[in-house]
Amino acid sequence: MRDFNIIQLKNKKDRANYIYHLLNDIKALDLMIERGLIEEGSLRVGAEQEFCLVNEQFLPENKSLELLEAINDDHFTTEIGNYNLEINLDAQDLKGDCFSKMYNQLKSLLEKAGEEASKKGINIILTGILPSLTVKNADEQNMTEVERYAVLNNALKSHRRQNFDIHIKGVDELNLLSDSVMLEGCNTSFQMHLQVGPNNFIDNYNWAQAISGPILSACTNSPLLFGQELWMETRIALFTQSVDTRANSFLLNEKQSRVSFGNRWQTGSITDIFKDNISRFRSFMTTGFIKDSIEMLNRGEVPKLRALGIHNSTVYPWNRVCYGVMDGKPNLRIENRYIPSGPTIKDEIANLMFWVGVMLGKPKKYENIHDQWDFKDVKTNFFNAARYGMATQFYWDGKYVSSFDLIVNELLPMAYKGLYKVGILPQDAEYYLKIIKNRVHNNNGSEWITRNYRSLLKNHKRYEAMQVLTASMYEKQQKGYPVSTWGMLHHSTESRFKDQRVVKHIMSSDIFSVRKKDSVELVLNIMKWKNIHHMPVIDGNRKLIGLISWNDVKDYLEIPKKLNSSVGSVMKTDIITTEEYTPAKEAKALMEQHGIGSLPVVNQGELIGLITLNDF
Repeated sequence: MRDFNIIQLKNKKDRANYIYHLLNDIKALDLMIERGLIEEGSLRVGAEQEFCLVNEQFLPENKSLELLEAINDDHFTTEIGNYNLEINLDAQDLKGDCFSKMYNQLKSLLEKAGEEASKKGINIILTGILPSLTVKNADEQNMTEVERYAVLNNALKSHRRQNFDIHIKGVDELNLLSDSVMLEGCNTSFQMHLQVGPNNFIDNYNWAQAISGPILSACTNSPLLFGQELWMETRIALFTQSVDTRANSFLLNEKQSRVSFGNRWQTGSITDIFKDNISRFRSFMTTGFIKDSIEMLNRGEVPKLRALGIHNSTVYPWNRVCYGVMDGKPNLRIENRYIPSGPTIKDEIANLMFWVGVMLGKPKKYENIHDQWDFKDVKTNFFNAARYGMATQFYWDGKYVSSFDLIVNELLPMAYKGLYKVGILPQDAEYYLKIIKNRVHNNNGSEWITRNYRSLLKNHKRYEAMQVLTASMYEKQQKGYPVSTWGMLHHSTESRFKDQRVVKHIMSSDIFSVRKKDSVELVLNIMKWKNIHHMPVIDGNRKLIGLISWNDVKDYLEIPKKLNSSVGSVMKTDIITTEEYTPAKEAKALMEQHGIGSLPVVNQGELIGLITLNDF
């Protein structure tokens, strides 16, 4: 979808023309498979590296287009979030030192980007979800100003016809409504491609599904979103919900999401996978540059199947089938979309090698796995891995086994076998697979993030902890050592960002509030129980309507008759407030100017936090 202009399907003529080409592409793919035109013997690997841009305070920096222009390299392209970019690595023949070549190219390209970024006060970070992201970064104002993203956003919104409802429950819980698809931009991944011949494609695809859970468990790197500790790989839940075009209903809805692991094994032809997607998900984009694929075949040309490519780019299975053309030859690939970006380049190449090795090292006993295993067990394995990472218990080959035991005792030996079979250099296989082994013995990215985030919260408010954590990740990545070697952070209680503090750094967001109909007696008891001196008063929409302090009601303790008075009768309604991105120094000056001990923090009138003089 990156090499041609995209427009939204709006009228009957455009829709009919697009459907004509889409159906022709399916026919053409069937014909190419039938005639043996799809490349069979060659094995290749490729990858796409998404990464985040942050400023010198390690907060998201919306300068992707500016940086892209400065880099001036066709390997780089945009992402939907203006604080993200992507690198498309060159495909490599799967042999010899191909993984070292990919490492060297990726390292070189990231260094090139880093040099240009540093001139603009930008740092580059590899992570599945940037820890310092806030809800503010996930609105349409942060969308990259490229037409196809606006088209995609408008099309998905019009298809859903209601806000996107995000509800993710982990250690913490996130409930959020979004009026755009920009929450999808919070996800950054390391997408891995393996070219597979058509003859055994379906069996290989099913095997890719079967191993997804165990592979993911070793690679999780996205446990935080907006400061909430959710799934070990929160991207899986967030991406599913952020582009879900299924509207909520009182009726039971069994439609499949555009982001999906699937509901069953594949047992038909390769084109049946595309046909199923076309049957389930309507097209809403097209381009004016589509050639007739059947006519191209009849002329002896190789079609690019652009209509099919456009549709495929709006359906997001975690293992996606892709068609492409390389050196004039059509090919088929399995795209692994569930692996997060980071924590380091070495970790990412190790993830790629681990996955490819297990794909190629499949023992004979797992052939035709769809006849042996229940697909729901495999799907359960995948989502359990996303939730629990290395703590997952998998149902594998008829018994429960821990992630550690499965990886160390079965999958790593399998990966070595698969890599040696295609002639990967033994020293490369040993080097990168040892990174996986060390990781499962020590910690992966998610484990390192959660342990250090919890530690930081002992001395920092949430927003500040998110920022310190992001800065620490950057420093670790710059050294280049795999995440298994990263230890606990040694930090002082003094924040490194003290001079740049805003209200969000110091405010309390877990605040106790009351309604105006509540009694003064209840307020007094809550204040005593929680040792607090100020309580905001909110309405049913969490809008701030008043403030009540201990000094306002403490005398009521001596007058029992007044304890039943309503909060509304004693609260102050002339309230001084601030916003979350107001500099902390300004907020303190405001409190001193008005002689107040607390300052509610609001966003469009809605209460989101509270600061007191003790917070400075």
